[in-house]
Amino acid sequence: MVGRLLEIPVSVTPTDAIRALRLVGESRGWSMRRLEESRMVHRFAIIMPLSRMTRVLGIEVLEGSARGLSLRTWSNVPGSAGRITWISIEIPPHLEGEEWKSILDEWSSRLPRCPWQWTFGERSIIGFLLPEYRRSRVHFGREGIDVKQWTEALTEEE
Repeated sequence: MVGRLLEIPVSVTPTDAIRALRLVGESRGWSMRRLEESRMVHRFAIIMPLSRMTRVLGIEVLEGSARGLSLRTWSNVPGSAGRITWISIEIPPHLEGEEWKSILDEWSSRLPRCPWQWTFGERSIIGFLLPEYRRSRVHFGREGIDVKQWTEALTEEE
């Protein structure tokens, strides 16, 4: 059986996205491995698209209730300045419904900031009217996450 692929632009760095899933996996006792790949990304320079390869970081769950779940993340510069980070999550077919929602909810709460909100300054640098900002919020909402309120997980230090 084939799962589904979910690609979402997020406002956090690739390392923060990977770290958050690693922490979720450690708290649930999953066995995981790192992934390093490359991916073709496109950038528009004035009127001409430019293609180049970018580094992709990832993590894959090998054992546990989420076996087959993987997260890959990369950043690219869509215009003349500012980076936007993308996550690509492969969701296995046995991991749907409430279990998937709880994993995604815990992942987003372990991030250092809300993954579907950008600051005014970031939006101004990257491009204020890019459709990625709305797409991010819509994708998280479709997955069952309450996008009106983001709650940060408490760490052991607090």
